[in-house]
Amino acid sequence: MSHIAVERNRRRQMNEHLKVLRSLTPCFYIKRGDQASVIGGVIEFIKELQQVLQALESKKQRKSLSPNPSPSTPRPLPLPAKPNHSPIGFEPVGDVGACCNSSLADVEARIAGSNVVLKIVCGRIPGQILKIIAVLEKFSFEVLHVNISSMEDTFLYSFVIKIGLECQLSLEELAVEVQQSFFSEPVFLNEI
Repeated sequence: MSHIAVERNRRRQMNEHLKVLRSLTPCFYIKRGDQASVIGGVIEFIKELQQVLQALESKKQRKSLSPNPSPSTPRPLPLPAKPNHSPIGFEPVGDVGACCNSSLADVEARIAGSNVVLKIVCGRIPGQILKIIAVLEKFSFEVLHVNISSMEDTFLYSFVIKIGLECQLSLEELAVEVQQSFFSEPVFLNEI
């Protein structure tokens, strides 16, 4: 009988822990209510939180390295420029990825099977998601999935995009084009 009671107690604790995990995780990460789906959703959520944390740490590090302008002096936005003359830092990420960073956003593009995963970490910029989608459609990418996470004023946009037949961009060029959208004029819903 003690073995049955121990097992019943273990299952009750597991169910309580799963209930807590489900309550701490945004609902769109958990597709179904079974244990495997809850745990899988929590894993995806934690991975995205780790990426946001890394981006915030790198942003903090970049701010500490750059001289701070005085509070009364407005900081001008860099004008759009050609990628090789831009205020953007570009670096390859392994064999199947590219990363393009600036003071406004960090952009990473990676191959994932037959698709591309595009991740962008930036501050709150009204209309920015529309500009990113416009860039993707301009270069014949089809948006399959979009996930938006936020923590205070920092946003993580995750896109899964299908490469169109007409697309001629490399991952590096894609990352730079998306990065350049942060330096262009805002897009509003009534302009689309």
